Amino acid sequence: MDIPFPKPQYLGAKYVHSDWIAKHIPEKSNVILDAFSGSQSIGFLCKKMGKTVISNDFLLFNSKIGKALIENKNVILTNEDIDILFSPNSDANTYNLMESLFSNLFFVKEETIFLDAFRSNINLLKDEYKKALAFSVINRAMTRKVTMGHFAHTQALVYASNPERVKRNRSLIRPIKDIFLELVVEYNNAVFDNGTDCVAYNEDIFDLLPSLSNIDVAYFDPPYCDSHADYQSFYHLLETYTNYWKDKKFINSTKRYSPKKESGFDSKKEIINSFKRLFKLSENIPYWLISYNDRSYPSIETLIELITPFRKISVEQKIYQVGRGGKGSVAGSSEILIICKSYNCYDRI
Repeated sequence: MDIPFPKPQYLGAKYVHSDWIAKHIPEKSNVILDAFSGSQSIGFLCKKMGKTVISNDFLLFNSKIGKALIENKNVILTNEDIDILFSPNSDANTYNLMESLFSNLFFVKEETIFLDAFRSNINLLKDEYKKALAFSVINRAMTRKVTMGHFAHTQALVYASNPERVKRNRSLIRPIKDIFLELVVEYNNAVFDNGTDCVAYNEDIFDLLPSLSNIDVAYFDPPYCDSHADYQSFYHLLETYTNYWKDKKFINSTKRYSPKKESGFDSKKEIINSFKRLFKLSENIPYWLISYNDRSYPSIETLIELITPFRKISVEQKIYQVGRGGKGSVAGSSEILIICKSYNCYDRI
């Protein structure tokens, strides 16, 4: 099924590794759990393969992409929907967070006023998949607008005033509205029905796993502790915009929300026990695929020791020839895929 995935701009996204990962997804498998789905590129790959996909991410802005492109079968944003989204602010007393918090930080004031109005008007859409698409496209438009595609720096407007940088990336000075109109076509074209009932969750994986059954393959791509970006710091604005928090503290020069959500996988103090807990809760899933990086903590050797009581293991490796952002994807580092098969000889796949 040749349906392009809207190209992400997301540190650590597995979009560039999708063909490699696809080779290790058993043909006879039917139900795939994408437990830390992030940009949703691997869940989307599995959906194109005809699998029933269970997508999950504990960050709301990521799970909206899953709702829009994994769970959604046939709902798109029409011109009438876009007219609603581009209408004046439907509740300016409530929806003013972007203007008050981020004006002249990441975007000029006029753009934040537009974003507040857009966010207010998402509520006017009658369908949950239309809402999810609206969130997905506007969040992607914001990352397209900002240099480096993330919000862990304060140079967005400085770079947008630099003619040399603008020459390399015209999106720095394009209105967010125009970027949205360009992207919405890609996202609409990525909506399809693969004949199964896929579902997207926004849960802590430790809470979700006990409620699931009859999964054939679990794909685990947890945060790479000590080797990749802190996703909540890098994409805090998207999570703030999607939740539209009014009761959080906003700290440091980038106005990141505080406190952050705890995943259990981004702290050296917690990650070993988090892996043990993850593998124990996944005992009944016969086949695991684990994406990892050779510069992450714990080491590959330690991670294999944690997996060995549960599965027989083989390891595939891809070396980064050029850097892609983050300590874990500098040139010379390696992306690792750990293939974990049940010891039982009667596996169903």
